[in-house]
Amino acid sequence: MRKMFVAVMVIALLAPLGARATAGDVEDGFTSLFNGTDLDGWVKRGGSAEYRVEDGTIVGQCVPDTPGNTFLCAQQEYGNFVLKLQYQFIESGNSGIQFRSAARPQGDGERVYGYQYEIRPGCDATGRIYDEGRRGHKFGLIWLDAHTPQDRLDAAQAGCRPGQWNDVEIQCVGPSIKTWINGHLVVDMFDSFSMKGFIGLQIHAGKSGSVAWKNIRIKDLGESQWQPFFAKGEDGQYQLANAKFVLPEEWSFKQDGVLHGVHLKSQGKDGLVISNKNYDDFIARVTYRMHGGNSALYFRAEETSAPWVLRGFQNEIANNAKDSALWHTAGIIDGKTIAGRGWVVTNDELIEKVRNKDDQWNTTCTAAYGDRLVQTLNGFCTSDIIDEESEKTGKLGLQMHGGTDCEMFFKDFEVMPITAEMKKLIERE
Repeated sequence: MRKMFVAVMVIALLAPLGARATAGDVEDGFTSLFNGTDLDGWVKRGGSAEYRVEDGTIVGQCVPDTPGNTFLCAQQEYGNFVLKLQYQFIESGNSGIQFRSAARPQGDGERVYGYQYEIRPGCDATGRIYDEGRRGHKFGLIWLDAHTPQDRLDAAQAGCRPGQWNDVEIQCVGPSIKTWINGHLVVDMFDSFSMKGFIGLQIHAGKSGSVAWKNIRIKDLGESQWQPFFAKGEDGQYQLANAKFVLPEEWSFKQDGVLHGVHLKSQGKDGLVISNKNYDDFIARVTYRMHGGNSALYFRAEETSAPWVLRGFQNEIANNAKDSALWHTAGIIDGKTIAGRGWVVTNDELIEKVRNKDDQWNTTCTAAYGDRLVQTLNGFCTSDIIDEESEKTGKLGLQMHGGTDCEMFFKDFEVMPITAEMKKLIERE
């Protein structure tokens, strides 16, 4: 959570703060996370802020000039869910709502990290997603939802109610994360860092700050699972799952499950891993490192008779500023060359900041959802575009480019399909 840049006047009275929620107050399918009486089911992590129950609300109070942000965390973890609650600032400060979060040891205590729904007294940036204790402020980047349109942010802020109760909604379905403030959509993003974790109420360290929360309820929608393409067999050896090799002699699995590929310049054909089936809407990711040559994470691609075999999108792997850029390649079908589109989107400046160099591991990720294509590299969104020319289905694949000396290492190649049931939730207003 960022430090506050503006001071907001203290709200002297909240009359009344709230009333205790009853079973009848909770919408069908939702479960209350707060009993209105005590903090049973919650645990404090992090700093020195104090939490209490007052008039059927949870009130968090900053202890001035003490180190560390503080979080009151629900004990249960959730994967897919809809979370609803109300908040009101009592005293100006800084706050947020953690979700799909976790904690790691730090000193004598714990450090909470994970997705955070930003909350500010003046409503600026409220509803945006910050990555507490993890990616926030790395490379000078603050918000995970860097591609959120400004007009949507402006409309959400205009609908916010400083000094009053505000309605928060957070929805997570697989890779889709959406937030609302008072019914106004703020964030609509895809991300793959965490698919499960706890809910938490934050009080930021600083000079002041007090927040009240009430009507905290959640609809548990289960969990979405990654489907790995590298699987450990009964004999303890790794093998491909639901995929095949092109030039299998160039590929081998190491004991730790890393797929190793070696390709020589004299071989004009691409070495490939190709999924057995097509994927329409999905998120896919792979972690890689390389020595020379050129590679890619293919998606929505079709098999052709070309030496490079696949025609379609490449999430580029080049060990340079084109990592995570989108290239659309050509193919040969029935003896005819079907042109590709070349570079569809690049982002060299950002990619050079976020990619790991010097033979280090990088993780590249593609989310394809209808015409929307989202690329991330090491957890940072490098592009989020609407591409009406995009193929709507096709194979996933890993490439070693033909005609080059190339050595590749891949691990954790996996996909999460976005099912029709998930799409109904994602697309709701």
